[in-house]
Amino acid sequence: MKRKIKILSLCLAAIMSLSACTGETQGQEIPNLTEETESTLTETELTLYEKENTRITFINGENKLFSFNMSEDFKNLEIGKNYIISTEKALDNTNIKQSEEIKKLETSKNQEPLSPIFDIKDSMTLEEKVGQIFYVRCPLENAKQDIKDYHLGGYILFAVNFEDKTKDQVISEINDYQKTSEIPMLIGVDEEGGIVNRVSKFKTFRDEPFMSTKDLYDKGGFELIKSDTEEKCNLLKSLGINVNMAPVCDISENPDDYIYERSFGKGPEETAEYVKTVVSEMKNQNMASVLKHFPGYGGNADTHTGIAVDNKPKEEFFKNDLIPFSKGIDEGSDVVLVSHNIYNAFDKTLPASLSPEIHRVLREDLNFYGSIMTDDLEMQGVKDIAGVEGSAVKA
Repeated sequence: MKRKIKILSLCLAAIMSLSACTGETQGQEIPNLTEETESTLTETELTLYEKENTRITFINGENKLFSFNMSEDFKNLEIGKNYIISTEKALDNTNIKQSEEIKKLETSKNQEPLSPIFDIKDSMTLEEKVGQIFYVRCPLENAKQDIKDYHLGGYILFAVNFEDKTKDQVISEINDYQKTSEIPMLIGVDEEGGIVNRVSKFKTFRDEPFMSTKDLYDKGGFELIKSDTEEKCNLLKSLGINVNMAPVCDISENPDDYIYERSFGKGPEETAEYVKTVVSEMKNQNMASVLKHFPGYGGNADTHTGIAVDNKPKEEFFKNDLIPFSKGIDEGSDVVLVSHNIYNAFDKTLPASLSPEIHRVLREDLNFYGSIMTDDLEMQGVKDIAGVEGSAVKA
């Protein structure tokens, strides 16, 4: 590389899911799955987007994804081909995971892909596809040149990117990044509220920093949390930011825990309701949300400074830690950020961010079909195991 970029995290951008799929078979006649008459079914034309072990995902012309249970009858379908899908009811446009079963499936006569994603993917070089996987810390110098050189998928901004700047300056810089990139970039911040604010900590952008989730709840319950989320989204969108790295889904009720000050500070059901409130409002505001830090930080040590190991049994995760994440996924969250903790119940060797088993739990047990992102790869908890470059490859 022309100049070493400090890697913040890796994000599997939606477009990259396509390039990872290989070995599609040539077109075959698709069997009807049932004998129901077409008059009782709802037909939808979709393009096959992705095939996995347990799920099959289609995309429409508006780039909305629709994921169904995988069936043996679908194994030979071709990615990028159009199909007519028949279901008993109309598909749910608000969630990727569909509750409807595919009752009938036929090859469409129209074989021009419905989504422009396929044309974009086919026109990209290998270097451009690799670059789209990287979601990196926005440098203070040469930010536009890095976009040109490395075809980056996104920038995440920290306090230093806002300090001593006017709102117009930030807007202009972000607009320049988007104009420089041939593919729209993810522009994100950690604006959690409380001790983690990148934007509102400066009076230029807000008179007071956003309050912590615990203080918001104590003051006005979930209604205040909802209105606070709306205000955050409006502020960030006004600057050109399209991703907020929130909400924190970790369960912590012990003030001595490292993550406590950033958490909701209550049990799994109350934390899940908080996550639902935030994700739902962020979705209403067209702001991408990030569920973190999967599969739950709990009482573990700070992985910014070293390796942390969690010895809880697997059953405890499913009964407690995973509940808020599951709720956020059901509400349609876009991204899940995975921590660098080692969870012995799932993988005794690799941190969660590098673990195939943790990835499987997200995809198969929690039915998450969005983007999976690692925590900061410069954190000591993962550097001590694989180094920055090694971790990037493993992730």
